[in-house]
Amino acid sequence: MRTMDLTPLLRSSIGFDHINRLLDTSLGSNEASYPPYNIEKVSEDDYRITIALAGFSEDDLDVAINEGVLIVSAKNNAEKEDEDDGRFLHRGIAKRSFERRFRLAETIRVMDAELKNGLLTIDLQREVPEHLKPRKIAINNAKKAGK
Repeated sequence: MRTMDLTPLLRSSIGFDHINRLLDTSLGSNEASYPPYNIEKVSEDDYRITIALAGFSEDDLDVAINEGVLIVSAKNNAEKEDEDDGRFLHRGIAKRSFERRFRLAETIRVMDAELKNGLLTIDLQREVPEHLKPRKIAINNAKKAGK
């Protein structure tokens, strides 16, 4: 029987999702890889998603969070006009409508989004609630408690 090494998937799932949801979306999805993106761990509690969006402006993009899912989308109204006028001999820079979804863990908060030089960067931060943080428990002496 053949086994699968899931180590690469486990590294990228920190703070973003449970492994079973990650497997469902990555193995069962035929979703196109447009637009390309990176997910990086900036520090212990900070993450960054970078999406390559050449040709898009801030007005074309929509970034929203709905039920724990970060949704980045764009609608290109000029798409049909450009195809119909016939002036392109080769179109290598895709500027088509898209929707890209990222499922976020409950402790992940979106801090900022910026479009610069065709790259959309979305900064995320993990906020661990106080009751989930590790804490030191004092050990009481039984002799002191009895007096």
